[in-house]
Amino acid sequence: MRPALLTREVSSGLRRNVTMTVAMVLTTAVTLMSVGAGLLVLRTIDDISALYTNRLEIQVALTPDVSETDPDCSGPTCAAVRSALEAAPGVGSVSFESQQQAWTRFRELFAGQSVADVARPQSLPATLRVTLTDQQAGAAAARAAVEGRPGVRGVIDQRDVVGTLFDFLNGVRNVAFALAVVQAFAAVLLISNTVQVSAFMRRTEVGVMRLVGATRWTTQLPFLVEAAIAGAVGGALAGIGLVAAKYAVVDDLFAAMGQAGVIPPVRITDVLVVSALLVPTGALVAGITGYVTLRAYVKV
Repeated sequence: MRPALLTREVSSGLRRNVTMTVAMVLTTAVTLMSVGAGLLVLRTIDDISALYTNRLEIQVALTPDVSETDPDCSGPTCAAVRSALEAAPGVGSVSFESQQQAWTRFRELFAGQSVADVARPQSLPATLRVTLTDQQAGAAAARAAVEGRPGVRGVIDQRDVVGTLFDFLNGVRNVAFALAVVQAFAAVLLISNTVQVSAFMRRTEVGVMRLVGATRWTTQLPFLVEAAIAGAVGGALAGIGLVAAKYAVVDDLFAAMGQAGVIPPVRITDVLVVSALLVPTGALVAGITGYVTLRAYVKV
């Protein structure tokens, strides 16, 4: 098919079915935006995992009597617990935080809040902070080495706190992908219906083309190009939506946690890469759907 004829047929088809084309573009955009959001959540989970891999600690809280009477962990009870931790496999280092140091850090974390003025050093336990060279084996070994020992009030594994964050992010990812699957099904049906309506509206001219010797591929190509263009435009709108959502919603929502280093920020480079992938994805999905529809249901 000559390029000029193809261009004329495609533009004519898009104008005739403008309402259904707009609906297809918007449905494709929402679907691909959900897919893009899921991909960005996966990337964020990877970034959080890398951020916390070497930062997670085991905290061994000491009992009130040891915390109050041993400010530098030189007493026999605290020293024994510390030695047991240092001897555990997978443990990198063990540092001591006294009640006074814990209170100072607590006031820094909650500066400007009423709870910072209410707390007293006596209400916070002295703590042995354990860094790990092996997150899995080291945590288990450290816990086993001190649980039940005299002077140990409790063991806090920071991985449990981070695990809650991972569970939340995984839930967001699953919801995004579930919505994308439902919307993708709706988009495929809409693309199929649009192609069928477009072919029906041009059935006379297509029939004439077949009578004068045009191949089936020649008569189908304009419909496939129309679907691919609509899918590509939908992918572009989805990418624009992701960029807008980053600056208008995500950055403001997680600004405080990002500045505190709790979670890494969503990088604009990741958003742009995902957005760029959505354009050919939309065109490909729409084109394949149109081809299957024409072959199965439309005689053109």
